[in-house]
Amino acid sequence: MDYINLGPTGLKVSRICLGCMSYGEPTRGNQPWSLDRDAAVPYFRQALDLGINFFDTANVYSAGSSEEITGATLLSMVPRDEVVIATKVHGRMRPGPNGEGLSRKAIMAEVDESLRRLGTDYIDLYQIHRWDYETPIEETLEALHDVVKAGKVRYLGASSMHAWQFAKALSISQQHGWTRFISMQNYYNLIYREEEREMLPLCADQGIGVIPWSPLARGRLTRPWDEQTARSQSDEFGRSLASDRDQPIVETVLQIAQQRGVAPARVALAWVLRSPVVTSPIIGATKPHHLDDAVAALELALSDDEVNALESGYRPRKTQGFR
Repeated sequence: MDYINLGPTGLKVSRICLGCMSYGEPTRGNQPWSLDRDAAVPYFRQALDLGINFFDTANVYSAGSSEEITGATLLSMVPRDEVVIATKVHGRMRPGPNGEGLSRKAIMAEVDESLRRLGTDYIDLYQIHRWDYETPIEETLEALHDVVKAGKVRYLGASSMHAWQFAKALSISQQHGWTRFISMQNYYNLIYREEEREMLPLCADQGIGVIPWSPLARGRLTRPWDEQTARSQSDEFGRSLASDRDQPIVETVLQIAQQRGVAPARVALAWVLRSPVVTSPIIGATKPHHLDDAVAALELALSDDEVNALESGYRPRKTQGFR
């Protein structure tokens, strides 16, 4: 496993991050396809054995049970300081007008709840899951700075938003001397490359670490176009991220994978990893070969002809992954 600094910091993270959205109690929240703790444990062990030290979850995944499983499982296997645990805040966690969002009240409540569920006294990377249009960004940024200064959080990150919003947040934090975001977790893969227009150049300019979510497009890039999974059949958000015009790109991935004698996931992920801006793609794993394929992608060098073939079928599209 290779390790790399996350953004403009000395924090070392593995080049592959294990996304923990797949792990949670199926009866909690709206993710019936998630794996409970007993089923999830082998994937955490496999990840650690492969050298992965970076794990990402969120308070909303399986109504908090993803955080519970992530924290309890990891901390039963390794000392706390050996892993980098990331989580997120924004989505609705309780009824009432203050049960979601990025107000000071919400952040102060939710960081403590995440700490409790994770079973730790600090979060390595605390990320805003989306932009809150109903809260002044100054209020959000000052509250985040305060949880860092209180020792509850080590670093701050952001997730999918417009590039102008991220630039505004970075600028305001700098003006006030508040802790700045060090990472951007955005939707980026072979069938969604709109981030190349503004967000990725902004991150490169500001030295921000990029940790893409769904680098395999919810598995679309890993299987024949018409093949379904339990998750794809029930994941309405995931279905909204793909369309029939993506089929030629998927078929090219499968063709190159067959020619190379490797798994399609390895080809699709190798394409993401070749970007100098990308730090650590976040991959999900619900079968043992998912992690093996992801780590093997680190060693796959695509030729110029293969890259051209993979990219040639892309057509511009509307912004996806956030409003």
